[in-house]
Amino acid sequence: MISFLRGTVAHVGLSTAVIDLNGAGMSVFATPQTLSRLKVGEEGKLFTSLIVREDSLTLFGFASDDEREVFDILLSVSGVGPRLALAVLAVHEPETIRVAAHSSDSKTFTKVPGIGPKVAGRIVLELAGKLVPHGDAGAPGTPTAAEAAWKPQVVAAMTSLGWSEKDASTSIDKALADDPEVLFRGNVAEILRTTLRWLGQDGARAGNRVGARG
Repeated sequence: MISFLRGTVAHVGLSTAVIDLNGAGMSVFATPQTLSRLKVGEEGKLFTSLIVREDSLTLFGFASDDEREVFDILLSVSGVGPRLALAVLAVHEPETIRVAAHSSDSKTFTKVPGIGPKVAGRIVLELAGKLVPHGDAGAPGTPTAAEAAWKPQVVAAMTSLGWSEKDASTSIDKALADDPEVLFRGNVAEILRTTLRWLGQDGARAGNRVGARG
């Protein structure tokens, strides 16, 4: 694996740069932001990800190791190739992508050319738990605005299963009160599962109470 390149910048184009490594020119695809930091004739360094195909070996370059990590994780989403993953990084900073994936904010991804609602929905679904904001230490505290965005999505999922919005909202609050850690380590899918489990347990408890009275 080629982790990074350091050498004299021989060329900077619209989508690629060429780094001279002791007489060998390595062509690297990168975002406009990364390319703008490179100056022809000066030394440049890029963190890289090598994409291997049957008929090609292609290098993608990044200004930071964090960008490369986000790029590699985006590639794990079905239907997302290296060009589309690079387009996401061209539009959003790595931390913005982490927050959007962690909070299931699909609208952030629809701002990227070539990504519609269906693909954006698949991205947040398949990235659940894979990208965590660097500012999230995993410890309980006050929920962020991004975390607050989870509730409407969980309510919508529950109403599609037959609950009213009021009952869904109340159940979510009670379920998270019983297991508050879920809010800080989880995502929409996990909070939904926790709420449904809580409802099942509450139903069982209610049945036991009715049986006792009988």
